[in-house]
Amino acid sequence: MCGHATLATAHVLHTTGAHRGAVRFATRSGVLVATPHEDGSITLDFPTAPLTPVETPAGVAAALGTEPRTVLDTGPNVGDLLVEVADEETVRGLTPDLEALSAHSERGVIATARAEDPAGGYDYVSRCFFPNVGIDEDPVTGSAHTALAPFWSERLGRPDLTGLQASSRPGRVRTRLRGGRTLLSGHAVTVIDGELLA
Repeated sequence: MCGHATLATAHVLHTTGAHRGAVRFATRSGVLVATPHEDGSITLDFPTAPLTPVETPAGVAAALGTEPRTVLDTGPNVGDLLVEVADEETVRGLTPDLEALSAHSERGVIATARAEDPAGGYDYVSRCFFPNVGIDEDPVTGSAHTALAPFWSERLGRPDLTGLQASSRPGRVRTRLRGGRTLLSGHAVTVIDGELLA
């Protein structure tokens, strides 16, 4: 399950006129649907990650550099530990030991906290560290939001939220819970256009 590739492919199909309307992708995570909108945004329809509370694994606090408040396993489709930390400032200031962190999940660790100022246009912040797949920190991660959305929707009491992934190249993801599905909405931008010559 890959938000980047799903969003990018739907964006290219829509903006080049190769396809109109919703695009259905057959994946190992089931059918994923990407729906373009008039404002240029695209909504991805992904399965919601099952969240299972777990005891904080030995070494996670040291590897992250902070004590977790809550730790959850995100299930096989996502493969991360979701770690709630004290506050937004803590999330933004993390400098984890990536080698040590790699021992604690299949893909990596999602660190998150509630937004300090809800008037800032987002409800929660996150950062995603994926050393086990060769990505020290992912700028914006669609699949991680299938776990962040149910986590924060339960705590904040609303199905519609906005998350800010506070990497060095940050991005906002609008999330909506709908049954066992999570709708993720955002924008894509074409940065290069070319063609292969034989």
